Amino acid sequence: MRKNLMLHYVYVLVGIYFVLVTLLYVFQRALIYFPTSAYQHNYQRIALENDNEKIDIIVLNAGKENGFIYFGGNAEAVIANAADFTVQFPNQTIYLVNYRGYGGSTGKPTKSGLFSDAIAIYDHLISRHQSLAVIGRSLGSGVAMYLAANRPVNRLVLITPYDSVLALAKKQFPLFPISLLLKDQYDSLSLAKDVKAPVLIIAGDQDTLIPVVHSEKLFNEFGSGIAQMVVIEGAGHNDISGFDQFYKRMICFFEN
Repeated sequence: MRKNLMLHYVYVLVGIYFVLVTLLYVFQRALIYFPTSAYQHNYQRIALENDNEKIDIIVLNAGKENGFIYFGGNAEAVIANAADFTVQFPNQTIYLVNYRGYGGSTGKPTKSGLFSDAIAIYDHLISRHQSLAVIGRSLGSGVAMYLAANRPVNRLVLITPYDSVLALAKKQFPLFPISLLLKDQYDSLSLAKDVKAPVLIIAGDQDTLIPVVHSEKLFNEFGSGIAQMVVIEGAGHNDISGFDQFYKRMICFFEN
């Protein structure tokens, strides 16, 4: 009787585990992407068509010789950067990308979709400029890495980047077979060898969402002399842009 009861509990626990695995697999993208709503603004915009989707791109300081493309975080309304970027980078045209499903862009975000859009955006814009750089923040660091590994960008800035989303997910869900479940692994580590542009990594030593050790692993994977890394003391994941070093380091990187 006691043995049967123990077996019953084991079966229940196994059943619960498989239900959780199923839920994690089905709803995994809801844990990675947090699309922002469309918003009204008076900035110039481009609606770029790619893969039957329309990607909304906000344009700042139009008409400059040099420019950069910005890929934001998983819940970031990129329009929030418009005022500061316009002031901090007056000599560059800036393109703030709304991912698929974000801020007026159509479709649903996936790794393959975001990667495809990044290439299409670069190819559409490069003829307008002498050079194009790319900035990726948090989730966007993986998109920026893919673009820099596949196109000749002028500079690459990675803000609070990860080595891979897979590595982060394994720490967050240690009891689950994440390697088998995760569709969008964003393996930036494997792309580092193909990046030839100068790289600046900016991380915060108080970042608990993407601990600095993950940024350091990525930094160490780049070729000799390609990357430099700045760790801002006291900075967390979401407040890092409020520290003086944040813009000072990027401005210096772009000007040198």
